[in-house]
Amino acid sequence: MTTIHPLPPHAEGEGRGEGGGASASKPVIHVACGVLQHPSGEVLLAQRPEGKIAAGCWEFPGGKIEPGELPRDALARELHEELGITVDEARPLIRFRHAYSNRTVLLDTWLVTRFSGELHGREGQAFAWVAVDGLKTWPQVLPTVAPTARALVLPEHYVFTPPQATPERLLAGLTQLPPRALLRLRLPKLDDAVYWNCARALIPPAHARGLRVILDRDPRQALKLGADGWHATSGVLAGLASRLADAPGLQFASCHTADEVLHAARAGFDAAVLGPVQETRSHPGTAPLGWAAFDAAIQYAGLPVYALGGVGPRDLGSAFAAYAQGVAGISAYWP
Repeated sequence: MTTIHPLPPHAEGEGRGEGGGASASKPVIHVACGVLQHPSGEVLLAQRPEGKIAAGCWEFPGGKIEPGELPRDALARELHEELGITVDEARPLIRFRHAYSNRTVLLDTWLVTRFSGELHGREGQAFAWVAVDGLKTWPQVLPTVAPTARALVLPEHYVFTPPQATPERLLAGLTQLPPRALLRLRLPKLDDAVYWNCARALIPPAHARGLRVILDRDPRQALKLGADGWHATSGVLAGLASRLADAPGLQFASCHTADEVLHAARAGFDAAVLGPVQETRSHPGTAPLGWAAFDAAIQYAGLPVYALGGVGPRDLGSAFAAYAQGVAGISAYWP
């Protein structure tokens, strides 16, 4: 079979749907679903057919994981049954739970970057290739689309600046950073005036290289300077009940425990960093979480979470296996 990535016109058609629910006394359904991504960046939505719960609603395709079945195997089986394709390359993207009126659904969501076979709706369902930015305005999507859409708009690299770096070093180092990376300007030893001057000088060249700049400190000033996001320390996060209205669009939080991750999610933050995952020279007395504890801490929070502490691009495979959004770090990006 040849590998294909068809781009059909945005489909209209009959629905697909399903209810779901929540409460300790109601069933819990474990589902594997796939986000098929075209090289152009568009992703596939499928519409649930007539006769299903929530018929006419759009979702990422997938289905129930059978007892004893691995999520990756369930993903391959469901996408073959629904769309007639074979999954060739896929990785975990995000895992979360969603409570419906009559059940709770646990979604094990995978990013499918290569598949083979002729894509077609075996159950008569319509499907459409949608730009990631268009997911939030696509009509009649199931509520489970939103957490996955948040993960899709974020890159896999979150770069922190070295704490004692000079503005000159930062500007010179932009060319070394991964394309589309997030760049957090974290310079705790600078006074505010110098920090904001550095941010003012860094944002335009960073944007020119496709990087998004995340600032600390006063969120209103970050918004004025045209930053792409604002980052709250764990201490600041503890005092917030919700995300800020007067801050840049992307809002991140530093977390060290599962409770803090849940707090960030409930407060409406876009993403979090959690660590340290491995031993790191910057926190020599702090016991690392390890990948298993990281996985458990972010499980079903419904929030993209970056692994931080002793990790870098070489650890992306381990991070994805633990359902991390990607990795965050300093020294791994600034040799």
